[in-house]
Amino acid sequence: MGVMMEKKGILIVISGFSGAGKGTLVKALLKKYDNYALSISMTTRKPREGERDGVEYFFTDRERFEETIRQNGLIEYAQYCGNYYGTPRAYVERQMQAGNNVILEIEIQGALKIKEQFPESLLIFVTPPSAEELKRRLVSRGTESSDVIEKRLARASEESEGMEAYDYIVVNDDLDICVEEVHQLVEASRRAPVRREAFIKEIRNELKAFAKGEQ
Repeated sequence: MGVMMEKKGILIVISGFSGAGKGTLVKALLKKYDNYALSISMTTRKPREGERDGVEYFFTDRERFEETIRQNGLIEYAQYCGNYYGTPRAYVERQMQAGNNVILEIEIQGALKIKEQFPESLLIFVTPPSAEELKRRLVSRGTESSDVIEKRLARASEESEGMEAYDYIVVNDDLDICVEEVHQLVEASRRAPVRREAFIKEIRNELKAFAKGEQ
């Protein structure tokens, strides 16, 4: 029985401009392939109508959230509007052990924090084909005032400053092609040596044993 490539999943961080279609892309990826899991955030905000604990979010109170921070139980966390939101380490690691690729859909600051803690994580930045197209999509939604659109474009300009920190940039022009492209990048990344340390160690030990004539 030789060594098998271990089936552990990887951690994927997906960021991108508002209006680039990240949410749609992630949903399509989860629907098309069965080896992806979306990371579930822990939060201190109250559940909204129809939200279930452990499905949309892990709901908790401030005290337990702060205890989790102290125990290093979160990969990243932030406060918005007086509530905490964070990514539970145990859930992410359990999913990866089960062979699932765990997707975190977060903004650029969070992505860089993840990369520091998980150097083997895969960072993907989703962008429309051009700034013109980004503006067109924001306008055609018809849900936002020109004021809000201006703000989002200004924010996109700031976010573009951090694009070099990502491993790959994916252009979301045609959704199906984009989903396929992300999946191919993930499959290739799972084979990178940095993500196969246990496999490398095992094969090295077996080879050392051969060299010593023990096998």
